[in-house]
Amino acid sequence: MRTMLKVVFPASAGNKVIKDGSLPKLVEAFVKKFKPEAAYFFPSNGKRTMLFVFEMPDATHIPSVAEPFFSGLEADLSLTPVMNLEDLKAGLKKAM
Repeated sequence: MRTMLKVVFPASAGNKVIKDGSLPKLVEAFVKKFKPEAAYFFPSNGKRTMLFVFEMPDATHIPSVAEPFFSGLEADLSLTPVMNLEDLKAGLKKAM
């Protein structure tokens, strides 16, 4: 299922992982494993934020998605099923 992952983490945790060099490794590990179709990095409400859109095979992958960000960044996460335009069109056809 196409999933949007939003990772929000405090400046203090971000400062630590930037200084020790582990932030790029954490992001690269996620990207290598889940191959997101999109990845964005931006500030949101004064906190560092990452947004990924990727294919999550099933719910059993939630721990392997979430735990590295929880433990490495003290992050708040949200996982949301999402659709692209083609998915929406197909879904609307089924709904009618």
